[in-house]
Amino acid sequence: MGSSGASFRRFRPRLGPEGLIGGRRDPIITPVTDEKDEAPSEPESADKPEAAEETPALPTTAPDDLPYDAVLLVSFGGPESRADVMPFLENVVRGKRVPKERLLAVAEHYYALDGVSPINAQNRALIEALEAAFAEKGPELPIYWGNRNWHPMLADTLQQMKDDGIKRAVAIFTSAYSSYSGCRQYQENIAAAREQVGEGVPFVEKVRTFFNHPGFIDAVVARTEEALDELPGQRRDASRIIFTAHSIPMVMAEHCDYEKQLHAVAEVVSERVSKPEYQLVYQSRSGPPEVPWLGPDIVEHIEALGLIGTTDVVVVPIGFISDHVEVIWDLDREAQEACAEQGIEMVRAKTVGTHPAFVEGLRQLVLEVTEGVEGKPPTVGPLPPRANPCAPGCCDYPRPVRKKRPKPAEEETNEAPAAPEAEESE
Repeated sequence: MGSSGASFRRFRPRLGPEGLIGGRRDPIITPVTDEKDEAPSEPESADKPEAAEETPALPTTAPDDLPYDAVLLVSFGGPESRADVMPFLENVVRGKRVPKERLLAVAEHYYALDGVSPINAQNRALIEALEAAFAEKGPELPIYWGNRNWHPMLADTLQQMKDDGIKRAVAIFTSAYSSYSGCRQYQENIAAAREQVGEGVPFVEKVRTFFNHPGFIDAVVARTEEALDELPGQRRDASRIIFTAHSIPMVMAEHCDYEKQLHAVAEVVSERVSKPEYQLVYQSRSGPPEVPWLGPDIVEHIEALGLIGTTDVVVVPIGFISDHVEVIWDLDREAQEACAEQGIEMVRAKTVGTHPAFVEGLRQLVLEVTEGVEGKPPTVGPLPPRANPCAPGCCDYPRPVRKKRPKPAEEETNEAPAAPEAEESE
C-alpha cells in the first residue's frame, strides 16, 4: 500500500439471511400517487397518558479538538441486478408524486444494461484510486462508502463506522455542483442516517463544492482534449463543443448557483481547449411539460445544429463525474441517434471518473478540511470558492403546498411534478 503504513478499511455490503446488508431490509417507500386525508386528531381526555420523555437531540457539531479519522464517499446508488431495479427506483421517488408508468419507462434504461447500473462499479474504482493516493501522499484515513438510494445505504455505513470506532469523518459527495439534489439533500440524508444510528454515530463534515477546483477542471479539460483529438485536423477545427448537465426544475435552479457554476466551468474549459464557440445544454428532464426546467434540451440543440449544416460535435458531460446510466442512455444513445438523423458526427468525452488530476483534487479537498488551508482555497475561473460549511438555506427547494380536496375514485391525475432523479449530476 505504499510507505505511509496506512490501514484502509472500506465498508462493503454484508450478505445476511435475506441477501441484504446485515440481513435487514431498508424500508422501501412506494411513490405517492394520490392524496390522503389527514388522520383525525385524538379527542381530549383527562386520562390521556403523559407524553414519553423526548430523546436528547444528537449533537451536530464535533468538538474542535476531535481528530478526523475517516473519509466517507456519499453517492446516489444504483441497482446491480434486474431484481434490484424497481425497488431501487421506488426508493428514488419516495415522497414524490411519480406515476408508475414513469418508473416503468425509466426501468427500461436499466434493463438495457441487464439491470446493472455502472455507478457502483465506478464508485468502487474511485475509492481504490483514492486509497492509492492516500497511501502515497496521505492522509492516513480509511475510506467508507454509503448511498442515498441503494446498498450500501448511508445508515448501514454509519453504523459500521460507529462499530469500527470512527468518531469524525470527511464526506465527499459525488456531485461537483451546488443544487438541492446534488448537495443539500445529501446533507439531509446524512442527518437522517445519523439520527437512525443514534448515540455514538460519527460526526460528518463535507468537503466544499468542487466545480471550480483545479483538479476537477484539469480533468475535464483533459477529457475534452481527448475527445477533440478523435477528429482529424480540419474537422476538429470546425467542430462545435456541446457542454451538458442534468436539467433541474426552474424553481430549484432559482434557489441555488447550479446554472451559474455550470456556465463558469463551460467558459473555462472552452478557453483552455481553444474552442470559444460552445453551447451549454441540458439533458434528462422529465415531469409534465407545463413545469419549466432548465434548457435548452440537448436533442433540440442538435436538431438546430443540423439546420445550419454542422458536421461534427463533441459532447462534454461537465455536469457528471462518472459514466453512469443517464450518460450512457441520454448521450450515447439518444443524442447519438439525434446526431445520426442530422448527419452529424458525434464524439462524447468521458467524464472525469478516476482521472489522476481529479483524484488528486479530491485528496487536496480532504486535506483542506483535516489540516486547513492558508489564504484563499485554490480555484479556477470567475467564481470564488464555495463556502464550507454551506450557509443556512443554501440550495433550498421550496415546494408548493397543495390543498387537499376530495377526488372521485375514477378521476385520473396527470400530475408528476418531479421525475426520478436517476443518477443526477454524479
